[in-house]
Amino acid sequence: MNIKQALEEAKNILKSNNFEDSNIIAKELLSYVLKKDKVYLTINSDTALTDTEYAEFTKYIEQIIDGKPLQYITQKQEFMGIEFEVNGNVLIPQPDTEILVEETLKIIKNMAKKDIKILDLCTGSGAIAISISKLQNIKVTASDISNKALEIAKKNNIKNSANVEFIESDLFENIKDNSDIIVSNPPYIKTSVIPQLSKQVQNEPMLALDGGDDGLDIYKRIIKEAHKI
Repeated sequence: MNIKQALEEAKNILKSNNFEDSNIIAKELLSYVLKKDKVYLTINSDTALTDTEYAEFTKYIEQIIDGKPLQYITQKQEFMGIEFEVNGNVLIPQPDTEILVEETLKIIKNMAKKDIKILDLCTGSGAIAISISKLQNIKVTASDISNKALEIAKKNNIKNSANVEFIESDLFENIKDNSDIIVSNPPYIKTSVIPQLSKQVQNEPMLALDGGDDGLDIYKRIIKEAHKI
């Protein structure tokens, strides 16, 4: 089985399971298995896979069909042009959330104040806080209730040479310092809607998805308690 044949086989299997982006998924996974970029796959399409490589590739295809997100297999996701490590303990950063970062950066630039203090609540992988810190070259404080999420966020902070202080906290519980800006992408999906979501989304941490009956539980808490800082 060569690279071209393996990709074609994987694409057909994914298509038969209703994956519209079958070509992208197949190439991402084989690049990950071979530790090569996608250009390599094209140039070396006739190169034979070892039995081990093929077995690993087909295993990952099966995991995708079972609902495991691609990013949890490759353990990476790009956000704001920055690569972040992700796993099953954190929500996968999505392009829509980049708008939140972009708007925050605009506000920072328009504030006539030095040493602006920013707090990122429900930080997860740290994507928001780290992006703001790195792109604006400032210190950011970030919190999350999940210690496992914070472990990933701290790795991403070091990996991307950002300046973020992480605090394990249920929203404002362990936050002592005042902030000028609070930024957050908290859980926002209605509890009743979660069973209707794709298997991929349902495999992300429920703590980061479930926003209660109306999806706004955490938003209401943030609004109610924000005056404290």
